[in-house]
Amino acid sequence: MKLSDGVEQAIHSVTMLAGLEDGAVLSAASLAEFHGVSTSYLLKHLQALSGAGILATVPGPKGGYRLARAPNSISLLDIVLAVEGPAPAFRCNEIRQRGPNPLPSRYFTAPCGINAAMLKAEKAYRAELAQVTVAGLIAQLGELDDGGIAARGCAFLDIHQRRSAR
Repeated sequence: MKLSDGVEQAIHSVTMLAGLEDGAVLSAASLAEFHGVSTSYLLKHLQALSGAGILATVPGPKGGYRLARAPNSISLLDIVLAVEGPAPAFRCNEIRQRGPNPLPSRYFTAPCGINAAMLKAEKAYRAELAQVTVAGLIAQLGELDDGGIAARGCAFLDIHQRRSAR
């Protein structure tokens, strides 16, 4: 399975927004600058996160993005589904029933075994992502960080967060 680059960008952006002061926002351009990614591409995913209720937007020149929910209530699955959509990664098109000399429908009364196996794997994958929260990721990073990662993020937020947003 291959997820789009937008998933990685969205997860990092949500994690960074978790560090904002109360009432503050961060612009899409600032998020893109910090992560070294395209603003227009990131903006598409920030809008999807906003539409899913993960981010809140504040319009206007002093506007930007902030979390709409607490970090402990946002899972990786929430973010992946917002960016990639809810459809399963594998979609069975019943190609077993195509081609030359197709068999009668009586041979296809049971669900496709390949589809069943792929859906089982998808269910396990989604269950695992649902257990990992943004708060958990931040805590895990805190255990591994000697202070350098936190200092970089805090220094950037001190300069770029917009504190006057309501």
